[in-house]
Amino acid sequence: MSSHREAPQISKDPVADSADLYAFVSPDKPSTVTLIANYVPLQGPDGGPNFYEFGEDVLYEIHIDNTGDAKPDISFQFRFKSDITNPNTFLYNTGPIQSLTDKNWNRRQLYSLTRLDHATKKSTVLGRGLSCPPCNIGPLSTPDYASLASAAVNSLSGGVTVFAGQRADGFYVDLGATFELAVLRPFEADHATFGLSNTGLGKMAAGINATKSLNVHTLALQVPMTQLTRGGSSPTDAASASSVIGIWTTASRQKARVLHTNPAQDVSTGPYVQISRLGNPLVNEVLVPLAKKDYWNGQPPSGDKQFAAGVSNPELSQLLPVLYPGVFPNLAAYNAGSPNRADLEAVFLTGIPTGVVTGFQNFTTHTQSDMLRLNMAIAPASKPSNLGLVGGDPAGWPNGRRVFDDVVTIELRALAGATLPLVDPSYKADAAAGEISPGLTSGPTDLTAMGTENYMSSFPYLGEPYSGFAVPAS
Repeated sequence: MSSHREAPQISKDPVADSADLYAFVSPDKPSTVTLIANYVPLQGPDGGPNFYEFGEDVLYEIHIDNTGDAKPDISFQFRFKSDITNPNTFLYNTGPIQSLTDKNWNRRQLYSLTRLDHATKKSTVLGRGLSCPPCNIGPLSTPDYASLASAAVNSLSGGVTVFAGQRADGFYVDLGATFELAVLRPFEADHATFGLSNTGLGKMAAGINATKSLNVHTLALQVPMTQLTRGGSSPTDAASASSVIGIWTTASRQKARVLHTNPAQDVSTGPYVQISRLGNPLVNEVLVPLAKKDYWNGQPPSGDKQFAAGVSNPELSQLLPVLYPGVFPNLAAYNAGSPNRADLEAVFLTGIPTGVVTGFQNFTTHTQSDMLRLNMAIAPASKPSNLGLVGGDPAGWPNGRRVFDDVVTIELRALAGATLPLVDPSYKADAAAGEISPGLTSGPTDLTAMGTENYMSSFPYLGEPYSGFAVPAS
């Protein structure tokens, strides 16, 4: 969550587990779009002696659809290779790492970045031998981590900027409450307790950020908009379909793997098979049944019509009035009829058409598909709200997704019926629907005002990873 360990099979394969996906118009370079795909979720900072890294046998991709058919028109492909410089030590480093070529650094990762244009089948290598920074170990091993990370930001031809390496996890969520039978902190005293006593509910505890002080591995790209649009046009008209792109990320492994008694001699062969994907946050976690989660991860977005029932009538929306008797009476009455959550279908499966929200659209086509949809003609907000569109800020989720967007609060409110009046004027949302909040953040925000999430005001925006030597106090 947003896509951390979201399915049984991928939870056992963290290097291929897509954790979060972000796409937004770069606030400091508004002619570009920043794309961020995180993998290897829930990293404890003290990860030695074998520190976290990308998978050498994993093909990582960020896909762009600019024709509205939920099929990739452009794919950015990352492939990694690990090198051991000193085979005679057990240490990740034998002294301070003060540069990306420091001889004290014993296990490093290099990668290549390739752009694939699907219509022409043209493959362009944008960079080879690019270096990841080391993990953030501590004041002796990585005494100037910011400089190491900065040196790993690469400017490539055509105005593309890329970074791959460890960062602080910018996602925030109260996992403990969410999966404790959907405890909503503001209303926990009203939760049905199933006849249990001494549960501890009702004490109005503050929200707990389960990802606080944890790290991820980040693939970050900053790409000129004209390299993402159909025909290279400049997106200036927010009402135009050509200003909207769809984005998702995938991880794939080759179909066959032959194991050897010496793992260095293992062989992978055959075509790549997708084993993980991510578009909008929380889809596989909350809207896909447990028995289908692994299957969902292997499917293309263009086939998401088969999962549409979980969006048009979500299980959690049905459960909320049951778990909180009397708190959501209007939602309970709506659920008793023939619920058809067209508001959620627009957010998750088609984009929001013109006329639903005044002055806004990020509609692709009627092809139902889970993608982040970004209207690139909408400029970054001068005073952003982490509640995005529902907070009056059309530059935020579900228009793409910025690193600080409070997607958990937005989605829980939407599932509780807060957005239903947009498509059904006869429906009046329950007052409680607009009050749901895990209590982790609130109000307007910007890239530097989020506290523990440790954001940066420039690329790659996710902040310096936490050190295992000095993990901030919880």
